[in-house]
Amino acid sequence: MTPPLRIAPSILASDFSRLGEELFRAERAGADWHHVDVMDGHFVPNLSIGPPVVAAAKKASRLPLDVHLMIEKPGEWAQQYADAGADLLTFHYEAAEDCFEATLERFRATGCQVGVAFNPPAGVAPLRPYLDQLDLILIMSVHAGFGGQSFLPEVLEKVEQLRAWGYQGDIEMDGGINAETAMACRKAGANVLVAGTYLYRATDMASALAAMREPLPQAGNAGSPS
Repeated sequence: MTPPLRIAPSILASDFSRLGEELFRAERAGADWHHVDVMDGHFVPNLSIGPPVVAAAKKASRLPLDVHLMIEKPGEWAQQYADAGADLLTFHYEAAEDCFEATLERFRATGCQVGVAFNPPAGVAPLRPYLDQLDLILIMSVHAGFGGQSFLPEVLEKVEQLRAWGYQGDIEMDGGINAETAMACRKAGANVLVAGTYLYRATDMASALAAMREPLPQAGNAGSPS
């Protein structure tokens, strides 16, 4: 059974000069989580924020912070981001491939809900032995590191594979998500949708967010036998 649908606006697309107001705007529009992208300029070719901004967001937020670490050596930073206020803490498999079990153990020791992320070229097969230890799996539908990219539909096969293996935790999609691509993600089995540009730069964030929640079309409704 697919877990409940959750929408997580990405603060990367917000106005950082008034972050508290932007978080409140997303909450008022109907968000479930705040998605917080952390980039180190090494694992991805861009820089964003660190623990002090996460701590500031935690003070201003009424919702869980979904912190996505796009950084090298994530295990060395897990506790710092947990202490800053992360509720969900996700690291990239590619950043910890050589020490995955030890990294996963360090993340689980923080007490946060734990997720693992994959960039578009990476397959999810290495996670199969660990599915029962993960609260969330993040499937990047763009290449990590920059906002405003176009959605890559081929990654939906990973979502379908995870559900076929029986994974019942949260599957999150991040990158190029809007009302149309959200529907495709949900059909494949994803239940957490990250959207930055689409939501924060919408004329009406509440309407844009509501469009992501539109009911899925029911199969087999073309007609019924008489």
